[in-house]
Amino acid sequence: MSTLSERILGASAGEYVDRKVDRAFACDGTGLLALEAWKNMGAGHLAETTELSIFFDHIAPANNATTAALQRELRGFAKSSFMQFSDVGGGICHQLMSEGVVLPGEIVVGADSHSVTLGAFGAFATGVGATDMAAIWLTGETWFRVPESVGLHITGKFTGAAEAKDLALSYVGKLGTDGATYQALEFVGDGMKNLAMDDRLVLANLSVEAGAKAGLCYADETTVRYLKERGHDVVPQVPEPCAYVQDLDFDLSDIVPMVAIPHRVDTVKPVAQISGLPIDQVFVGTCTNGRYSDLERFARIVKGKNVAVRTIVVPASAEILAKTIRTGVLADIVEAGCTIGTPGCGPCLGYHQGVIGEGEVCLSTANRNFKNRMGVGGEIYLSSVATAAASALEGEITVPEVA
Repeated sequence: MSTLSERILGASAGEYVDRKVDRAFACDGTGLLALEAWKNMGAGHLAETTELSIFFDHIAPANNATTAALQRELRGFAKSSFMQFSDVGGGICHQLMSEGVVLPGEIVVGADSHSVTLGAFGAFATGVGATDMAAIWLTGETWFRVPESVGLHITGKFTGAAEAKDLALSYVGKLGTDGATYQALEFVGDGMKNLAMDDRLVLANLSVEAGAKAGLCYADETTVRYLKERGHDVVPQVPEPCAYVQDLDFDLSDIVPMVAIPHRVDTVKPVAQISGLPIDQVFVGTCTNGRYSDLERFARIVKGKNVAVRTIVVPASAEILAKTIRTGVLADIVEAGCTIGTPGCGPCLGYHQGVIGEGEVCLSTANRNFKNRMGVGGEIYLSSVATAAASALEGEITVPEVA
């Protein structure tokens, strides 16, 4: 019997396979590198058997004239081809691909490490470098070594103020940043039925922070309903008995609000252990926690109050931004004193829209807190949305109250 990765890739763990890629995408940064590599490979054609996309999200809008000139070249290339193209303000590539695009059982490759996010739909989704992406542009195919799989067995349901990000930080903390290198994480167990699609996207998103090649959730009735609302009829994937190289058990009722300490994602502690630490900035957004449910939850906590430190909120897509406007969520966030950024990655990678200065501390809902990532000399702590909201109101890391 097979793991989900083995079923999708059609071979046993450890085997090497060449496979057609169903969907491949690049962003404004990696797309430029892929374009150059594609040209060096002869630039003969683009594979029409694969859905190809380019998204402007990492440095969008452009932060200087050089970036603008490079983006102009890539924009022109994308628009002159049959590629799907999303310009400034459209949103983060992983989020846009999750809005009714990726389907269960597909092979999805992105020129960005957090492409693993899309495994939440029961797809085999992974990141590659620009040269591999250029080869996919040419052939529509790529090779894989079928990964061994780690089983993360989820039971129970969340209690208190815990949420999916706290579970994600917990499993990365237990595995370590290299504990699942070139393996696939499979999220299984009765507790999965208590996790919405947005929760599953968070879990899959952080799998690469444990070194994983992919992070997959089996498509179930939750997946079927989500995709049905977006015009797709799919069938559930039924797990088969299989052997994992490692098994980890997580009872959701045991999860508490967590925070990752600089400068490693796997150095995690309960928020209660470092509460009171002063912060200079709060950032809510990214492909981890910039969805509507995240912004609605943040707004609910800060509504009618005022944040004590500068707080930057960036919706993950234009669709999400529009919904926050329609529902009044955006107004609640702005009235609490927060700043709203253009849908996209925002300050996550440290190019603009919220870079921190030397000695400053940022509490972020992103997925990485590497040294100098958001500004030279700054420190990044990672948390859930609820922890970020509570901390923004107090100006220090704060344990969130039960919603």
